[in-house]
Amino acid sequence: MSEEKAQQLMQQMQMLETYFTDLSQRESTLYNVLREATAAIQSIKSLNLKSESEALVPVGMGSFVKTKISSSDKIVLNIGAGISLEKDSTSAINYLEARIKEIEVAIQDTSAKKHDAATQLEQGRNQINQLIHQDSQTRSD
Repeated sequence: MSEEKAQQLMQQMQMLETYFTDLSQRESTLYNVLREATAAIQSIKSLNLKSESEALVPVGMGSFVKTKISSSDKIVLNIGAGISLEKDSTSAINYLEARIKEIEVAIQDTSAKKHDAATQLEQGRNQINQLIHQDSQTRSD
């Protein structure tokens, strides 16, 4: 294999490594969003168990204010693009569960792409090792 092909292979490997890193970061972000959505559902459900609950509200810089939640009849949901909707608890939970299903699909898709990229990286490493082995044999002959 020529030096030019070896250079192309190395560039492809670098691109694949960048792609793999991006997929890993996306997967991590999706898992964080999944955990947050699951925690939100649990919080909404626990609010429904009591007529009045205490909570800490963040006011910035790691500071919180203690407050009482007297009603959990309406939940305000951020649906994206700076838009929020007010929904009842059941509708809010249904919305969040639907989002969780979407996130799980995205995680599966990202995981499959990550697996494919890892397979291609391994194949590229094997090709590079073969090139090095062939080159060392050619030089020793």
